[in-house]
Amino acid sequence: MDSPSSDRVVRPKVSLPVLPDRRPDLIPGRGPVGDGRPMWQQLLPAGVERRPGWLTVKMPVGGRYQELDRIMRGKRLNTVCEEARCPNIGECWGYGTATFMILGDICTRACAFCAVTSGRPTGLDLEEPERVAEAVAEMGLRHAVITSVDRDDLPDGGAAIFARTVEAIHRRVPGCQVEVLTPDFQGSEASIARVVGAAPEIFNHNIETVARLYPRVRPKSLYPRSLSVLRRAGELRPGSQTKSGLMVGLGETMEEAKEVLVDLRRHGVGLVTIGQYLRPSLKHIRCERFWRPEEFLELREFGMSLGFAHVESGPLVRSSYHAHEQAGAGAARPGRVGSGAE
Repeated sequence: MDSPSSDRVVRPKVSLPVLPDRRPDLIPGRGPVGDGRPMWQQLLPAGVERRPGWLTVKMPVGGRYQELDRIMRGKRLNTVCEEARCPNIGECWGYGTATFMILGDICTRACAFCAVTSGRPTGLDLEEPERVAEAVAEMGLRHAVITSVDRDDLPDGGAAIFARTVEAIHRRVPGCQVEVLTPDFQGSEASIARVVGAAPEIFNHNIETVARLYPRVRPKSLYPRSLSVLRRAGELRPGSQTKSGLMVGLGETMEEAKEVLVDLRRHGVGLVTIGQYLRPSLKHIRCERFWRPEEFLELREFGMSLGFAHVESGPLVRSSYHAHEQAGAGAARPGRVGSGAE
């Protein structure tokens, strides 16, 4: 065997330290990932160093909160309060209200703002409506909110389970008002009619953002379709209350936000919520700016001038925030709910 060449240089192997890569990896339309700053700072709008005081909340504590958490775990139920990381969970659970999320915890859509897990759901829990009703009774709720992930994999989008849940609550807790916060059911009138036929006190479907931003924020949804769902729900049950919610902070203007309110009134919506978008993680669409409290007040006053029965507008407002109070306001002003302003 030939010997190694005499002019070959053998260099010792040296282990070099591995340094973290500080270069931001870009997610199209959603901003940088890993720019070296603390995670909580990276979730803020550009140029903002910390959340303003009006966006700070206390950690959830107290016996009532712990009791509701125990009931939810015991019934194997999901809440959007937890899945969507709602900042008001401590206040709402402490008061004794909660939003139940039915049809599993995996959504078939992947909206750019939403913290709920997306993917391919498996199975359908046919006993869930009764468990939700049992939990509502055990919690002593006067106003229960029922929402869900999108289930585009189901022929009816989950409408039958929605309806059965509403009926089960009414049967078990007759004095409890039920509000449904539904997906768009891909515009299926049969699905909308199935849910409305169960006679929920409030039919809620969130518009979420302004028309211009739909392709980026809600790529699998359509702005006109969401408006038509709300109009049809009101038409199918005249005198009932319809409701919708809007987020701000995604790059919309004040004028565009007001246009959404005008569109909602024209489609018969009587109750509306407006709140600040808070970016859940670096994988989600970036928050462009924090709206100030006086801007939320301006939107509220504009909305009330259009004839809404109630406008809940504030930095930490979410769809189910003070839901029982919104329902009361709508019931107290029935003449202004369900007839769109032209």
